[in-house]
Amino acid sequence: MPGLLLKTLCGDKELQTPVWLMRQAGRYLPEYRALRAEKGGFLALVYDSDAAAEITLQPIRRFGFDGAILFSDILIVPYAMGQNLEFLAGEGPRLSPRLIDQSLESLTRVPERLSPIYQTVAKVKAGLGKERTLLGFAGSPWTVATYMVAGEGSRDQHLTRALAYRDPAGFQAIIDGIVNVTIEYLSGQIAAGAEAVQLFDSWAGSLSPSEFETWVIAPNQAITEAVKARYPDVPIIGFPKGAGEKLPAYARETGVDAVGLDETIDPRWAAKALPENMPVQGNLDPLLLLAGGDALEERARRILECFASRPHVFNLGHGIDKETPIENVERLLALVRNWQG
Repeated sequence: MPGLLLKTLCGDKELQTPVWLMRQAGRYLPEYRALRAEKGGFLALVYDSDAAAEITLQPIRRFGFDGAILFSDILIVPYAMGQNLEFLAGEGPRLSPRLIDQSLESLTRVPERLSPIYQTVAKVKAGLGKERTLLGFAGSPWTVATYMVAGEGSRDQHLTRALAYRDPAGFQAIIDGIVNVTIEYLSGQIAAGAEAVQLFDSWAGSLSPSEFETWVIAPNQAITEAVKARYPDVPIIGFPKGAGEKLPAYARETGVDAVGLDETIDPRWAAKALPENMPVQGNLDPLLLLAGGDALEERARRILECFASRPHVFNLGHGIDKETPIENVERLLALVRNWQG
């Protein structure tokens, strides 16, 4: 029997609203910080399947979320494509060689770097229970490409955007390479036990409408079609952060089953603009969860009210902040659990 989250993602309007939070497995939890202190750096944790499975399950044990999101990182795909990956304390991830300096052909794929992730999925699945949904994920090609080109994150993705304008054919080759590996990666996660998957496009908001069509909608459509051909019953959530008014086109054209909304989207507008009965996910501001107080409950109720007529997964507009108090998460969960829409 599928759990509440899975049924909702498949288009059922349930009496209760399922809830999980992006980055729910991570730094705001004391049990995570203790395990990281014991095991070492972030990448070491990701590649220790026992540790990664434990981290994935920690928020389920503490809060009883309806879904467990795989503990991993979107940059596992470029790592498997042959770039070196390291996480520097206080600075974030670094990839080398940068594709602004080297061609894609200079990389040698290392597909075995994906295998430990599949092992984590299988371990989580074994310990999760049938009432919870196991979510796999990957970064969407545009967002992954911005890191591969620049070697790190940036505020406006200027190096990657300029490369896409200057050499669209060369940049298309990078996108196509990411698409191909992502299809295999998500398929591997599903084969190992993931019941739904999410495509994170964290930097989709930096693109103009025509570039959004080319570098966000088209590659996500290709991934969705290929994964659906293999696993037609597995829901795919698309999360194009910053898409704004381009969100309805994304929802119609990519073929995803559900769309995630960031905190800048007006839920009243989304409820009217998105395809009828399409499941939506979101969209509480993570900083409001950090701040807490009555405003937290007021905004959460407004979101629930706006999406009361369609399948809705309550979530944040992006990842939970590492300083978020545990009691704020508990307060939010109590509200969502007791909501009668």
